[in-house]
Amino acid sequence: MGEYAVIGEGLDQINFNKIISLNGTAAYIWKEIEDKDFDSKMVADLLLAKYDVSEETAISDASALVQKLVENGLTE
Repeated sequence: MGEYAVIGEGLDQINFNKIISLNGTAAYIWKEIEDKDFDSKMVADLLLAKYDVSEETAISDASALVQKLVENGLTE
């Protein structure tokens, strides 16, 4: 399996200490939400549609992922 990474656009965003490595699940979510308005509920719905997880787990994981994206400046 390949590796996935996300890097912000533009020269001012380049900081190789801030390259975000994504596992397969996070890469799937990233591809689904890229260039779209999204929130934790949308991400949780994507997890529920693709994986056999409880709603509670999906909501928790989605919230954590969205928080990481925001913290690392990967959202607008």
